[in-house]
Amino acid sequence: MPQTLRSSGIPFLDDVPWGSHLGVFYETHDDLIDAAARFFEQGLDNNELCIWAPPDHVAADAAVRLREQIAEFDAHLAAGRMRFVAANKWHGSEADPGFWNGVFDDARVGSHDGVRASGDAVWLTEGRHGEALQYEEQIARRLAGRPALALSTYDLTASRGADVLDIARLHGLTVARRRGEWQPFETPSWRAAADLEAALAAMTSAVRGSDLLTERERMVLGLLVRGASSKEVARDLGISPRTADFHRANIIEKLGARNTADVIRRVLSRR
Repeated sequence: MPQTLRSSGIPFLDDVPWGSHLGVFYETHDDLIDAAARFFEQGLDNNELCIWAPPDHVAADAAVRLREQIAEFDAHLAAGRMRFVAANKWHGSEADPGFWNGVFDDARVGSHDGVRASGDAVWLTEGRHGEALQYEEQIARRLAGRPALALSTYDLTASRGADVLDIARLHGLTVARRRGEWQPFETPSWRAAADLEAALAAMTSAVRGSDLLTERERMVLGLLVRGASSKEVARDLGISPRTADFHRANIIEKLGARNTADVIRRVLSRR
């Protein structure tokens, strides 16, 4: 398959090759709608078959909201270039090959240049975190060798710190949309940091309250950002899980966060 670059429509991700699997964390209803509108507008402009399986909390007015942002939306909808499907079509058992093969067949019959599809990761809100990662890997396999782009969306308020890091590593192409603002998910300087101390300095320097953390709390924070559990923190630092939990509680209090997931969000967004 030629490595044709397609505009994703998503800030910070720029042009991406066919077969790319993108990820967007969103914080509000409006953030999700804006991400979907940007993603699909580019696809409709480029003769791609666009499929959205919106989450239940936006399904009722998804078409109305996209109509507000995408020119000639009704014409695209009437012609079948833009389609809505039930959420379970996106997250059905093991990335149902029947659904995906049907979409690719429809795109070919309709002389579309490719497929652009998006759906929400409901596992995070239902506590089935491991299934989300397995399914995202399966979607990536469905895209391999196909003229297609997929966008998985994640409710940031329902995501654990470990989920955020795992999903970012899985996708490689991930950004966040928070309260109307787009934010890159990680910076090259973080990846290139030679050690934990340098990485923490890059991540926490702009986080309110970070100056209150002790050296040990900074070490614990670094491991939490990488998705470590209390047991893993204890093992790596040679302390008891109870002590790791004590440091975690101190970090949450000093940063003024609600919980560990909120700590991770603050570090990643440097707020």
